[in-house]
Amino acid sequence: MKVVVTGGAGFIGSHLVDALIANDAEVHVLDNLVSGKIENVNAKAIIQLVDICSKEAKQLIVRFKPDFVVHLAAQADVGKSVHDPKYDAEVNIKGTINVLEASREAGVKKVIFASTSAVYGNLNKELITEDAQVNPASYYGLSKLTAEQYIQLFHELYRLPFTVLRFANVYGPRQLPKGEGGVVSVFLERIKMNGSLRVHGDGEQTRDFIYVTDVVNAIRAAMEHGHQQTIQISTAKRTSINEILNHLSDIHGFSVDTISAADRPGDIKHSCLCNKKAKSMLKWSPKVSILEGLTETYLYNQVQLDVDWGMQ
Repeated sequence: MKVVVTGGAGFIGSHLVDALIANDAEVHVLDNLVSGKIENVNAKAIIQLVDICSKEAKQLIVRFKPDFVVHLAAQADVGKSVHDPKYDAEVNIKGTINVLEASREAGVKKVIFASTSAVYGNLNKELITEDAQVNPASYYGLSKLTAEQYIQLFHELYRLPFTVLRFANVYGPRQLPKGEGGVVSVFLERIKMNGSLRVHGDGEQTRDFIYVTDVVNAIRAAMEHGHQQTIQISTAKRTSINEILNHLSDIHGFSVDTISAADRPGDIKHSCLCNKKAKSMLKWSPKVSILEGLTETYLYNQVQLDVDWGMQ
């Protein structure tokens, strides 16, 4: 099996590349290293340092003729999208169109697209299903929704197979302390530096936090299932920012200092995604609890601290 992973040097992408190579896949990574790191990439992967908006990226996909293209490369920072919507659209819309055109020419079996819960905006619903109204509250959510619509039209016009996966808030090792869902990595970075943790609003805003290995397993399941479907990948459980703080304090061994800050433009108050469709169509379910995932991520960050100090 031959797979192209855009954004394969990034957080989710590098974990996916590891899993694919462990299952004897030939993996080609396309990444411009804006947010990815070369050291994240498995040594057995073939990496090309290109931008997904470029003609070169399209030519590489056409030449590789992969069985699958997993499109993870994105501008995923909600705050940055609000301040620079043009750049956000350039990466998330134009980049996706470039990948779709290349995939069509290459005759891939399926494009798997990483979307987001941000497409729904501030819905006042306890549990969001895939048929809920979409009303993005940020340009990031809007650009990802627009990319989804391009994918659907490419299938209608050219019969290009796809699965769209709308991720809840993904966290885990290798996540940078920024971007959508990056609150866990931001907090752990501050703990590592013995700094105070900035909490926006009252800390009672909730997210559906899902561990990265569960997401990787969902992507792999989508290679065989969920054809022409939009499917949410989530735990279907709400966790507040204050609960995250309490868990991290317990894991760390003592209470951490916090600083109150104002709400941020484009942020969503509550978000929790139903995962019944994923369980049914992908034959997938999340395995890692929030406490297990936070513990693993904390331990990884502590090891990285030791490595960083050892390099000084």
